[in-house]
Amino acid sequence: MPRTPSSPLLLAGLLAGAAVAHAAVPERFDAIVPRALPGSPRQWTYASGVAELALAAGVAHPRTRRVAALATAAFFVGVFPANVKMAADFRHRSPALRAVAYGRLPLQVPLVLWARRVGRDAAGG
Repeated sequence: MPRTPSSPLLLAGLLAGAAVAHAAVPERFDAIVPRALPGSPRQWTYASGVAELALAAGVAHPRTRRVAALATAAFFVGVFPANVKMAADFRHRSPALRAVAYGRLPLQVPLVLWARRVGRDAAGG
């Protein structure tokens, strides 16, 4: 059975789009920053947007793709607590909003696996 391409440029586009969203509507992201983190939620929102932009650039370039893709997988794991916070915060919201918040939780798994595959493919298999 043929392997599905890892789509590094699509992954880079997803990361770049998320980075733009962090800058365009930071208040949506501020709300899901775990309060246990030091500093302000806005600092974390902007920092994660900058990280996503750097990861997007790294994944897009063949010479840095492997390392950037593996860093992206780690990033997706690292932001998981924000998704957990969102799910907890949305537990009394409308069914549609709860579905979005709860749906983000398992979505992290394929994102991590996708980033790992991009890194593995960049390394030659």
